[in-house]
Amino acid sequence: MATMSRLAGALLITSALTMPTVAFAQQADAGTAPADLPPTEPLDEQADVQEQEEVEVSVPGGSEIVVTGRANRNIEQSSTQVLSVLSSEQIARTGEGNIAGALSRVTGLSVVGSGYVYVRGLGDRYSLALLNGSPLPSPEPLKRVVPLDLFPTGVIASSLVQKSYSANFPGEFGGGVINLTTKAIPQDDFLTIGVGVSGDSFTTGQPGLTYYGSSSDWTGYDNGNRDIAPALQEFFDSGERISSGNVDTSAIAGELVTSRNAVIQRYRNMPVNFSASFSGGKSFPLADGDFGVIAGGGYSNKYLTRQPRQQVSLSADLSTLESDFFSTTTDQRIVVNGLLGFGYEFGENTIRWTNLYIHDTLKQARTGIGNRQETAADFFQQRTGFYERQLIDTQLVGEFEVTPALSVEFRGAYANSKRDAPYELFFEYVRTNSAADPFGQYFVNRLNNGNGGDAGVTFSKLNEDLWSGGVDVSYELTPSIKLTVGGAYADTHRTSSRRDFTFLAPNDFMGQPAIISAIGMLRPDFLMGPNVVDTFGITMIETDEGNPAFAADLVNRAGYGKLTGSLTDALSFDVGVRYEDAQQDVAPIQVFTDPGASDATTNLDNNYWLPAATLTYEVQPGMQLRLSGSKTIARPQFRELINQPYYDPETNRPYRGNPLLQDSQLYNGEARFEYYLGRDERVSVSGFYKKIDNPIEAFISPLNANLTTSYANAPEAQLYGGELEVQKYFGLGDLAGEGYRRIVLIGNYTYTKSKLKVGPDDTVQVYGAASTIASDYFRDGVPLTGQSDHIVNLQFGLENEDRLSQQTFLLTYASERVVSRGLNGTPPQPDVVEKPGVQLDFVAREGFDLFGRALEFKAEIRNILGQDHEEYQQSGDRRIDVNSYDVGTSVALSLSTTF
Repeated sequence: MATMSRLAGALLITSALTMPTVAFAQQADAGTAPADLPPTEPLDEQADVQEQEEVEVSVPGGSEIVVTGRANRNIEQSSTQVLSVLSSEQIARTGEGNIAGALSRVTGLSVVGSGYVYVRGLGDRYSLALLNGSPLPSPEPLKRVVPLDLFPTGVIASSLVQKSYSANFPGEFGGGVINLTTKAIPQDDFLTIGVGVSGDSFTTGQPGLTYYGSSSDWTGYDNGNRDIAPALQEFFDSGERISSGNVDTSAIAGELVTSRNAVIQRYRNMPVNFSASFSGGKSFPLADGDFGVIAGGGYSNKYLTRQPRQQVSLSADLSTLESDFFSTTTDQRIVVNGLLGFGYEFGENTIRWTNLYIHDTLKQARTGIGNRQETAADFFQQRTGFYERQLIDTQLVGEFEVTPALSVEFRGAYANSKRDAPYELFFEYVRTNSAADPFGQYFVNRLNNGNGGDAGVTFSKLNEDLWSGGVDVSYELTPSIKLTVGGAYADTHRTSSRRDFTFLAPNDFMGQPAIISAIGMLRPDFLMGPNVVDTFGITMIETDEGNPAFAADLVNRAGYGKLTGSLTDALSFDVGVRYEDAQQDVAPIQVFTDPGASDATTNLDNNYWLPAATLTYEVQPGMQLRLSGSKTIARPQFRELINQPYYDPETNRPYRGNPLLQDSQLYNGEARFEYYLGRDERVSVSGFYKKIDNPIEAFISPLNANLTTSYANAPEAQLYGGELEVQKYFGLGDLAGEGYRRIVLIGNYTYTKSKLKVGPDDTVQVYGAASTIASDYFRDGVPLTGQSDHIVNLQFGLENEDRLSQQTFLLTYASERVVSRGLNGTPPQPDVVEKPGVQLDFVAREGFDLFGRALEFKAEIRNILGQDHEEYQQSGDRRIDVNSYDVGTSVALSLSTTF
């Protein structure tokens, strides 16, 4: 792979928000860390009780997991479930700017692509994401859950990861649930501001690509340049089909390609990244309680250049190449986020209203050169795109203690997500390198649908509304046993449209005299200029008139009951059952006045009883055993059900859904041994097993000379493995009068093994396919996609307990994992494998005073070892790179202060 010279001195800020929050009972001044006795001292319940960390986690059926005093120092120990909780201080230690990066340090979790968190190697379909206990819609067409890199760590008070199922959570619980709790009522008034810059050695100061777009692109918002052109809008409104012959497509084509959206320019030296953030909070006494307001916001503008090698083979042994391209892609990503929260606490009661806004824009310019079928002809491609993702979420939560034994909680939420991608433009020029061709030494676009040049444009939109609510009632039957019953309702409605067009020249366009043929060498905006379009009669065709738009609905009604408590001083339990009744429908939207016949619909109406039980036995103080078992489900994602093509700009792969998918059912079991050495110190080891009936898996099929990914229910999958986690501190005493320092050692290892089970008589349902034989799509014994056998996370560093001073090395390793299937022929192709490898980071945080102002300085070095991104197929000694590129090392600095 060709490499570029590296620049090592570039700087970045993540959204560094250092704010006191309700997550801490002990508040520290800005630039200091909470002080405590050395953790290596033995627990002494007769010693002076100091305030310990309190972490509030807003989840259904019990809004708080609170650890206080000296007897119960570990949240994981006192919980009745298998879980991990990252407080805001623990998140800050990782130095990550978004919550996806911070969660990658949790046992058994890995981050794939742009912020998709996998639990124990299971895909995002098996990972449930909640915000303050309420579900969120995803703005990504290919994903069920929101990419968690959208959430800056500055607005998150805590993050809970629960791996054992309990009935108070939704039934779509495969690997685990990730619940983010936003910051609420501040204990003290504050205002925090942070700014900074950053860069990486492969992008910053190096050549890159861009295009004009609009003058407001730096904000992440288009100024109207990308509004639908009048002739195209008139066509959309008419309900006509292009194939009817009643549409003046030349008039439309002449308005779509301009110098603003189609001319890629070379950036000689890519600029540094920039970001800024603020947060503030204030509380007021009101009646018999406290009213609080908290607000935060951030802006970041980052550039990333990649040069992927992308090869495709249709042969089983990879001996021949269908295509071989080397590309350059530059992404400019602009994120704007804001949080506004109101809270009122009176007595033991709390009301919270939280409002979240995230706007995430990706502006992409891409060029590539390569060949097909190993011929002498060269193909030059270019793509431009502007992808806007937006999430608006408002939630109201009330927690009331009616009597000392009876508590009631209600929650209601509305969330809207959007994705708008107008004017995705694609052009391909061909250089034949043939002596018989008078233009053989030039790149020419003949606009003949791929045979000698190609051009097209795509407009896609997604809108999803999610209304949800729930009520939970808890009653203490005895001092040691609590009954919780609750109900939940969620109504999700999505509309998704994709209008894809190809520009087409007349058959004699390139058969005319040389002066006319030379027009094919013009750059895109001249080639598709109004004069050329009108003069030569360039037209348009719509590639998918059958299903350009879909509507999808999921209505879920649920009720549950569970008992939590202790049978003896040593034996505690959490047992319950959940009933869910859900109806999921996907159907084409009538776009044309003359509707076409389509049976690409889905109607799933299922109900389930989902039991769950966890038993915890305390062998001796600080040492306990857990056993858990449950049944859960996984529903197909909307995108997987829609029989509509989709191009993923990140992986450069086409996708198409399967309306015949069914729900998956999971049977889960786990055994865990935990040894707690002291506050925040523990050793745990566990084993787990999952059996999945009808798992939804991806397969590859060759359509129109492209390898297209689709989905089907495999017959069965099994997964088993184990986890080891160690967290330990070693006191170093007061070094040179600098305060009490200690060594931090946090490590975890997860082993996971999975396999599909496919028998000779098993069948599958694939829309529009001739075969229903399962072995034509899936191979027996292969691992689940996205699953690494080995995941290792290690944090090693120093920290000062008397003031803010942390220096931490963070090492992450994930073994190879399947990201996409190979063609399942006879013999089959090898799967596409990703090699995450080893990533080593360093984060330093330091508090200091300057001119009487307390400041926090943070320095980061990411990917110190220069681990590259590798996706490949390998057959014997033959390897092809499907999507491999250099990553580079990034360096970041940030500075924040609290007023």
